[in-house]
Amino acid sequence: MLNTTEIADAAKALDEAEKNRVQTHLLSLKHPGMTMDDAYAVQAAWVKQKIARGRRVIGWKIGLTSKAMQYALNIDIPDSGVLFDDMMFEDGAMIPKNRFIQPRIEAEIAFVMKAPLAGPNVSVFDVLNATDYVTPALEILDTRILRVDPGTKKARTIVDTISDNAANAGIVIGGRAMRPQDVDMRWMGAIVSRNAEVEETGLGAGVLNHPARGIAWLANRLSSYGDRIDAGQIVLAGSFIRPVEARQGDTIVADFGPQGTVSCYFE
Repeated sequence: MLNTTEIADAAKALDEAEKNRVQTHLLSLKHPGMTMDDAYAVQAAWVKQKIARGRRVIGWKIGLTSKAMQYALNIDIPDSGVLFDDMMFEDGAMIPKNRFIQPRIEAEIAFVMKAPLAGPNVSVFDVLNATDYVTPALEILDTRILRVDPGTKKARTIVDTISDNAANAGIVIGGRAMRPQDVDMRWMGAIVSRNAEVEETGLGAGVLNHPARGIAWLANRLSSYGDRIDAGQIVLAGSFIRPVEARQGDTIVADFGPQGTVSCYFE
């Protein structure tokens, strides 16, 4: 277990990396015995720093929901991070070139809640009943921690990702908002293009077989920390595609078919 000083130092390093756009070293390398609880403690400390500076929490993101990503990191559960007000971009937004370090894009379904969800024992049906609407979304990922250590060639692990606010950096919402009972989210998918070339395709079923399952998992996990999903919050259910690198000058478009499109441009 990391002590209070180690947690605070890790959160400070992440914060400075984000501000300066210079990645920090792997926490998993510095603290070989670091646990997922340690990582969430680092994330929570960083979240507190942001709130103290005036940032407002607007929701949550769930990551590592697909089998492919779980196999890659040798885990069998998702992870989560916090959405802040300064992460929101309008559909079609121009993303400033000095905003992120190594941005990548994922296509997701965003849930906007009309009622709170507090675990334990939250079910998929509880999630659907508490959801106001769902809508297409893009998540912008960024890595404030190195993906691979240049010296040891060691790749980041789940504890690095969780500490780094689950690599959460931005959110773009667009397309058509739909009531959860009016769409089969397992078949709600997207064709994701970069500069008019298709990069990835996927379906909502890739997210734990149903995107609402991730929301239920999050509500139940938060309950063990005395927290919950609040009414009005946005929850990104998890990506059903592999991340697409977003380079300078790239236009990313996710075509959700009947649910419309959502896009952004990287200056």
